[in-house]
Amino acid sequence: MKTIPLLGISFLVAIWASAIGIFSVQNATPVSFNFLFLKSIQMPIGVVLALGLSAGAIAGALLQPLWSLSDSPSSRRPQFQTDRAEPDDTERLEEVEGKL
Repeated sequence: MKTIPLLGISFLVAIWASAIGIFSVQNATPVSFNFLFLKSIQMPIGVVLALGLSAGAIAGALLQPLWSLSDSPSSRRPQFQTDRAEPDDTERLEEVEGKL
């Protein structure tokens, strides 16, 4: 049963890898990035895409435990009870008061 999701994930990774390979062969001209006053070295765009994809996969794997911590019961907001009675509770209260 677990082989089908693993096969699907492998298939998607293979498609991404082949798409990056084809794209990098067709666009082999070097590019460089400018951010504020910093400038990167020139590298082919396929290498930049592969590095970005790898960095995203690693960041997602490292942040996964933090997402599971946010779902823990201790991180949820406390549920405060209101003093207001619900309609069903009001009828029950009248019955109890009538018996007293």
